[in-house]
Amino acid sequence: MKQLLILSGKGGTGKTTIASAFIKLADAKAYADCDVDAPNLHLITKWDTKPQNSDYYGLDKAKINNELCIQCDACRQNCRFDAIKVQNEKYIIDQFACEGCGVCEFVCPTKAATLYPSKAGELFLYSNKDSVFSTAQLKMGQGTSGLLVTEVKKQMKSKNIKTDIAIIDGSPGIGCPVIASLSGVDMVLIVAEPSISGISDMERIIDTALNFDVKIAVCVNKYDTNIANSKKIEEFCNNEGYQFLGYIPFDFNAVKAINEGKTIVDIDCPSGDATKEVFKKTMDILLEN
Repeated sequence: MKQLLILSGKGGTGKTTIASAFIKLADAKAYADCDVDAPNLHLITKWDTKPQNSDYYGLDKAKINNELCIQCDACRQNCRFDAIKVQNEKYIIDQFACEGCGVCEFVCPTKAATLYPSKAGELFLYSNKDSVFSTAQLKMGQGTSGLLVTEVKKQMKSKNIKTDIAIIDGSPGIGCPVIASLSGVDMVLIVAEPSISGISDMERIIDTALNFDVKIAVCVNKYDTNIANSKKIEEFCNNEGYQFLGYIPFDFNAVKAINEGKTIVDIDCPSGDATKEVFKKTMDILLEN
């Protein structure tokens, strides 16, 4: 099974819009949303069945048993993250600040401070005998997004669906969830935006992807908002040896389709037509020997 990962160096480029269109065009039997901080692929890809959900546990967190606490203040004085507070003569843990380092547990003379498994998010798995869709939602303030992305991908592959391709919608940026998404995929399609920040972030995500043994291709979404910058992106790809797969125009019909829970290839519109061409070129590269 070949894995296609769709990325963008920044948010707002239309990455998920393109990913959902590709899933529709490919009639994809296996796909995943690895943007665990803000997943929204499920809003467009409709399932009649409810997902199986399971809790995801990240780093342990501290808690204090005030019945055992003698208020020696050792835990608060040694906490490097200022996560321990005193309220109404009781010691409490700020769960957003706690990094689970265990120093409070180590220095507590009465074992009042301990670590416990902390729920960091939820995994969701939509599946039937023919297809699977894996996604997750990270709890606000949690820092284990890369590990959760890995679990999303494992969950997708666990169903052993017979299919030639899997399509993965990744996270924006170049952080831990993107690196976890890149691991093990065959090709990356980068959806670029023709702005100064869009070009800079496209170059950064390409530099990140180069650390993995993957095919790299680029398309430009909303190209007609700045044609000069769109041409710069194409020239950059040609000069650096990256596959440039085409231009997708800004299209108010696309906004309407997404707001109605449709993909841009469900309706007759310029952005949908352009995406179909990019899709064909992407499949040719992904499936070539």
